[in-house]
Amino acid sequence: MENGFYDDFDLERFPSPDYAQGEYRTPFQIERDRIVFSYPFRKLQSKTQVFQSGEYDFYRTRLTHTIEVAKIGRSICDFLRVAGSELRDDFYIDPDLTEAVGLAHDLGHPPFGHIGERKLNELMQAHGGFEGNGQTLRILSELIYDRPEGTSGMNPTRAFLDGVMKYKCLYSDALRKGADGKTIYPENHFIYDDQVEMRARAFGQEDLPPELTDAEKLNACKSIECQIMDWADDTAYSVNDIVDGIHARYITLGSLEGWMAAQSNLSGHAQRRCEWLIGAIRDGSFERRLSARIGHCIRAVSLERQGGYLAERTHRHAYRLVVNPEIFEEVALFKQVAVDLIFKSPQIQQIEFKGGFVLNRLFNAFADCYGNPHTPPSLHMLPPAIEQLVLREETESGRYRRLCDCVAALTDGQATRTYKRLFDPEFGSITELF
Repeated sequence: MENGFYDDFDLERFPSPDYAQGEYRTPFQIERDRIVFSYPFRKLQSKTQVFQSGEYDFYRTRLTHTIEVAKIGRSICDFLRVAGSELRDDFYIDPDLTEAVGLAHDLGHPPFGHIGERKLNELMQAHGGFEGNGQTLRILSELIYDRPEGTSGMNPTRAFLDGVMKYKCLYSDALRKGADGKTIYPENHFIYDDQVEMRARAFGQEDLPPELTDAEKLNACKSIECQIMDWADDTAYSVNDIVDGIHARYITLGSLEGWMAAQSNLSGHAQRRCEWLIGAIRDGSFERRLSARIGHCIRAVSLERQGGYLAERTHRHAYRLVVNPEIFEEVALFKQVAVDLIFKSPQIQQIEFKGGFVLNRLFNAFADCYGNPHTPPSLHMLPPAIEQLVLREETESGRYRRLCDCVAALTDGQATRTYKRLFDPEFGSITELF
């Protein structure tokens, strides 16, 4: 039975169709499979989620987090199809598409977690910035596959491209001037300026309507699959970061009770959820009880019709995901507990400092060697294939973008070993090169 939720506008591929003869999969199943079997996806197994990759076997990595987000997103699609009055057997949000969006959503994240993203954005301020979502889009549209005819990227459908594009504001549009006249660079929530063509493809037109010239409103223009991925992401890391934080003893009875005592604005519902969590830690049932909350987050959603830009063009923009306010508050509470008790802890702050330091030294070493397009490199520090891509760029910003691609693609272990090779006199040469 055909799914009337999607039409030719949603299924159009960029740059062109490339189905194999006798293809048995749907376009969205193809996209899901291409993500799963890609090199950038496999690398997520060695990139930090909360705790540095490789420290312990049972903490979540960026890969396990990604798989959880994809599964939650798929379950939300199944729930909406069964429980909602808007959908039916021949008109539903495609779970394969939503799963593909979830599997792809963190492909662009660099090593060492969020400090890696902040550090690369700082290093790239003069050259277009760095943002995890923008880098994901760059991987999918340019870097993930190389083809003999010169095209690259995974040839995505419009629906997939739009679903992955969590932010649509360009870097240059997010720049501001401070009171002193100096430029204030955006910290996040943008795509790269040269991705304006990708945005136009997702929207199906070049010009933005007047109501979307504001950066905040533009970033809020998300397809229903993107909204589901966003909520699945919040669900996964709010609940699972708490579980990992308790296992690692960052969140204890004492630290959580102390955190509660320091809060002056906890609602009654938030107070009860904290007391519930304290009880779960005390009796050792926290992992089972917190995991069950994921089901509550899945069942807390519904669909609401909306108008606005693209709502008449595609069903993907004709619906808004509505989340039960109490569950939304609970997820926000857990996220805040994780930030205050885990991410702001001295141990994690020290690890973040180290990760930022390593990336800063690596990036600047490569930039000193390759950053000037008018000066040939005195050393060949990069693998030949990567070096050729860098040297092909004729502008400084182009060179810096390629070097940023190189550093962002490293796993935690690769970044650490490369740092040692460059700066530790006793580290040998018989080791993996990227």
